[in-house]
Amino acid sequence: MAKAIHDPEKHNQRMKAIKQHVDKRIAKAQQDKGTFVLLTGNGKGKSSSALGMVARALGHNMRVGVVQFLKGEWNTGEIDFFKSHKNVTWHIMDSGFTWETQNREKDIISSEAAWQKASQLLADESYDLVVLDELTYLLHYEYLSADPVLDAIMNRPDSQHLVVTGRGASDELVELADTVSEIKEIKHAFKRGIKAQKGLEF
Repeated sequence: MAKAIHDPEKHNQRMKAIKQHVDKRIAKAQQDKGTFVLLTGNGKGKSSSALGMVARALGHNMRVGVVQFLKGEWNTGEIDFFKSHKNVTWHIMDSGFTWETQNREKDIISSEAAWQKASQLLADESYDLVVLDELTYLLHYEYLSADPVLDAIMNRPDSQHLVVTGRGASDELVELADTVSEIKEIKHAFKRGIKAQKGLEF
């Protein structure tokens, strides 16, 4: 991080130079296209960030499709809130977390069924934003074959935005994504004995 400049004139000169640099980059960034955002890492907030983008898109009257993998029947505030919106299509994978089912064959069947919903959204140009929440796990555990997933992402409509969340994103997803954010865990309340809190975690 750059050191603070306390001299007003020198500070003004630095800020002018920064503004000129940023303005040049903004002027060059004129491409208007669907953007692939990948949110990964072990920290809390990946799905929350994605849902923030859902809210933002709905504020612009855009059509949004969401597929939640590994959520199961766990009821959350965002499901109740967003599913009632006329511009949202929301799908949840049948089985819950992998340690709840303890059945790999069942998880694969559920994963493939949920992916069918996701692939339909990715092929439908009427959706402005698609969110595939926790998709990375299905690739990591090889519940889904990587090639069809990567092909669907690459072949989605040019104007369609995509957000994928989950820990341990593959190198292929990182390479394909336009924006990648890795959320790092510093501390988590659960490790201090605090259970998941309504309105924060669900």
